[in-house]
Amino acid sequence: MNYSIVYSSRTGNTAMLAQHLKTILPKDSLVYIGAPDTGALDADTLFIGFWTDKGRCDQVTENFLKTLNSKRIFLFGTAGFGESDSYFAQIISRTAANIDSSNTITGSFMCQGKMPLSVRERYESMKNEQPEKMNQLILNFDAALSHPDQADLDHFLAAIETGLKQQ
Repeated sequence: MNYSIVYSSRTGNTAMLAQHLKTILPKDSLVYIGAPDTGALDADTLFIGFWTDKGRCDQVTENFLKTLNSKRIFLFGTAGFGESDSYFAQIISRTAANIDSSNTITGSFMCQGKMPLSVRERYESMKNEQPEKMNQLILNFDAALSHPDQADLDHFLAAIETGLKQQ
C-alpha cells in the first residue's frame, strides 16, 4: 500500500492528527503529506483530514474530494463541538457525500479540537443576550481546550487499524 496524507487545518488540530498518522504508518510508502494537492493522487490510499466549518468539512477539502476517482479513502477531522458521536457521524456523512462512488471509504475518525480564544470572547460578549446558550457554548469551549488529547490519538490509531484491515 502506498498512501498520501492530505489535510486542511485552520487551528492546528487536524495537522496534529496528520503528523501523528505520519509517525504510525510505514514511512517508505508515503507518497505525499500536506495540503490538498494533485501530488497526493499518485497514492492508492488517501488519508484525508479536515477541519469542520458549519457542520461539514472545509471548502478546500470539499473541492479536493470532488476530484477523486478510484481511490481508497480514510476520512479524519476535528470539530470544536465534541462529545457527540451522532454529530461527528453527521459531519462524516456530509463530507462523504462529496466523494464519487468509484472511490472506497475504508474508515473515518472525528474528535473534538480546541478553538481560537476569539470564539470564547465572542460567546462572552453575547452572554447577556442568551445566557443559558452562551454558558453551554463556553463550557464546550473550555472542554475543547485539551483536544486532541492522548485518548483522541489512541482512538485515531484504533480507527486507522480498523480501516487498514478493510483494504
